[in-house]
Amino acid sequence: MAPYRPLCSVDDCVLMISELVTNAVLHGRSDDEWVVRVEWFRDGTSLRVEVRNPGFPANVRLRRPDADAHGRGLLLVDAIAASWHSGPSRFGGTVVSFELADTWLG
Repeated sequence: MAPYRPLCSVDDCVLMISELVTNAVLHGRSDDEWVVRVEWFRDGTSLRVEVRNPGFPANVRLRRPDADAHGRGLLLVDAIAASWHSGPSRFGGTVVSFELADTWLG
């Protein structure tokens, strides 16, 4: 097992997770049990984080921030992460994920 020596900024990762969880809480909607799920995975030398909620995938989009600073979450993720994606979750609802490249030593 490779040693845990992340090369990414832990603060950046926490910020992006916080933004995606906040979006899930604010925008996820369901008549069923309401759960937000966060998982992270090592994928080669990259870190992939997935945030799932019961909302609709079509509601996930980059927005122009308003004067009250709402709408900046995905812009931050887009600026910091190597990539991000949203779509239907295999558990139902929506998954929004991001990847940080070269997070671990090979």
